[in-house]
Amino acid sequence: MDLTSGIEKMWSATLVGKGAACLSCKGICSGFLPHSWRKACTQCGCSVEDHGQSSDLEDDHKMGRLLADSKYVHLTAKVKGIRVYKRNRMVITNPVVSRKDPTFNTITYDWAPPGLTQKLAMLYMELLPEEKRPVAGTEGAMYRRRQLMRQLPVYDQDPSQCHGPLPEDQLQAMSVFMKSYKEEALGVGEVALPGEGGAKPPPVVKGDKQKNGTGNGQATTVQPDPIYTPTTNGTDCCKSEYLFLLYRGGLPLHSKPFNP
Repeated sequence: MDLTSGIEKMWSATLVGKGAACLSCKGICSGFLPHSWRKACTQCGCSVEDHGQSSDLEDDHKMGRLLADSKYVHLTAKVKGIRVYKRNRMVITNPVVSRKDPTFNTITYDWAPPGLTQKLAMLYMELLPEEKRPVAGTEGAMYRRRQLMRQLPVYDQDPSQCHGPLPEDQLQAMSVFMKSYKEEALGVGEVALPGEGGAKPPPVVKGDKQKNGTGNGQATTVQPDPIYTPTTNGTDCCKSEYLFLLYRGGLPLHSKPFNP
């Protein structure tokens, strides 16, 4: 077996969604065909994230694995011996008053910040760009899922998803690395109004200026009480959002594979 075919075999064995239609090409792509080393389809050139979206259950298992053995384990529940993220969904029901018979419009958010009143959670959602709000069945929900696949790839936590079996020394190094970043760098932000919650307003706010009454995502362990607004809760370097309010070393989780 030559090197190229060997890499293709390892790569195709670990990818989820092989043969899945591309969600970006709208029927042009006949199915995901993995490149030998790029995270892209050889048929259409689109990324892995554009093929075969993960399910809520798969996302919750990834989140549960990430938060297990960390100080944020309370955000998970143990189901059949496996840590699963306790996803907080939000359903908003608005009455339609323009008709004689009372009717209601229902909006379901696939995810909402935990531990908030509905009013504050809605304020947070309204500050997100409309196209990025995680409303069930919309482009915003699909965008959020693609970003999670990119920022939290399975091979960052599960050595069996890496390209081929890792030698023992790399397995040990990966175990030490995962334990280290969970203890020293992993964080989950808090959503609160300016001046409320666990952090105090800083003299300088990163990104857009704060306005009285706007919500914000407060990172509780990175620098003295930093505040990030939902409209600027990405970073200039990667333009990625803090999905599920997660951060690592003050930045959103990045799609950087483990490299011992």
